[in-house]
Amino acid sequence: MTEPREIAADVREVVEGLYYWQIHNSNIGGAISSSHAVVTSGGCVFVDPVRLSDEALGQLPKPSAVVLNARTHQRAAWRYRRECGAEVWMPQDAPEGDEEPDHRYAEGDVLPGDLVAVRTPGPEWPHYSLLRQGTPGVLICSDLVSHEGGGELLFIPPEYHDDPTETRRSVRRLLDLRFDVLCFDHGPPIVRDPKRSLRRLLETTG
Repeated sequence: MTEPREIAADVREVVEGLYYWQIHNSNIGGAISSSHAVVTSGGCVFVDPVRLSDEALGQLPKPSAVVLNARTHQRAAWRYRRECGAEVWMPQDAPEGDEEPDHRYAEGDVLPGDLVAVRTPGPEWPHYSLLRQGTPGVLICSDLVSHEGGGELLFIPPEYHDDPTETRRSVRRLLDLRFDVLCFDHGPPIVRDPKRSLRRLLETTG
């Protein structure tokens, strides 16, 4: 997938060890594309990264790994492999990307950043969310739902999903996971009672 031309000017800390940035991505009609960094004693991991400005990139440790929730979120992954030496992780059963990843992963694997791969089909079968266990628990949700700032959650439009009914099932299954912070590939994180927002989405959309 073509790397977006937009560059994020700043990066924000969500909770300790978790950072967020976004662009209005012209590749998808100007909608928000969001990215995250998870920083642990083992290094810095970028998740589905769009490009950061040099100044913003300098606010984070050099990334040692890039984890992609899905093939469709390659974004600036290959740039950060070339420029920073970050190893790229992609779902095991995802189609071939623009470049060959360094590693493939499957459901239940523990990835760099202590992120656990949770299969969440609907957008496509090789589609994952990432769970950071602990306190606070963090779930990075990919293309199931979007969050346009202060508004309610929305399902990603069904025309972009292989199986919208399965997407809904995946969102319902998220409620069984333990997390306190919910992050999105399209919109800013929710740090207060994110499960309430997910339940409201399911209730109000029938």
